[in-house]
Amino acid sequence: MDKHERILNLLGLARRAGQVVTGEGAVIKGLRAGQVHLVFLAADAGAATAKKVGDKAATFKAPVCRQYSRATLSQAIGQSRSVIGIKQVGFANQFQKLLTTISEGE
Repeated sequence: MDKHERILNLLGLARRAGQVVTGEGAVIKGLRAGQVHLVFLAADAGAATAKKVGDKAATFKAPVCRQYSRATLSQAIGQSRSVIGIKQVGFANQFQKLLTTISEGE
C-alpha cells in the first residue's frame, strides 16, 4: 500500500471515528474554535472556497493539504465534499507525517 492510499484510508478511519468536520462553513467554524488542526482542501475546489478556507487556515495556523481532488476526498469519506477538517491532534499529526514523507519523495 503506498502512502497516498494510507492517507485516504486514514481519512476514512478518522471519519468513522467522528474526528472530521466537512464542508466549508463547518471547517471555518472549527478553525475559529481551535478544533480543526489540519485541512484537506480539494485541488479542484472553487477559487472563492480555496481562498476563504486557505486564508482562515493560515490565520489559525492549520496546515492545508491540496494534493487530492474532490472526487478522491469524497470517496475516502463516503460523502461528497471538497473541504475536510481534522479535529483530533493525533490524526492531524499522523497525516502530517505521511504528507511530509510524500513531499520528501520517500
